Amino acid sequence: MTSRSSWPDKVLALLRAGNPAAAIAQIKVAPGVKDLRALEKAIATAGLAGRWRDVDAALADSVEALSAPRLHRSP
Repeated sequence: MTSRSSWPDKVLALLRAGNPAAAIAQIKVAPGVKDLRALEKAIATAGLAGRWRDVDAALADSVEALSAPRLHRSP
């Protein structure tokens, strides 16, 4: 059984405190897609979806980047 990550709650707290720049910085170094999806759900539940365009864009970009297969460079 896996425990729930506290990362989405921390990023949501940054947004509620009015610090979207710090939230975007955290989104860019997100632990994984699962945490990003949990953050999306938490933002929607809190009624904050669509409030910050930059946050929404960073969230979408990070989900896309972490969902895509890794590029491989040959040595």
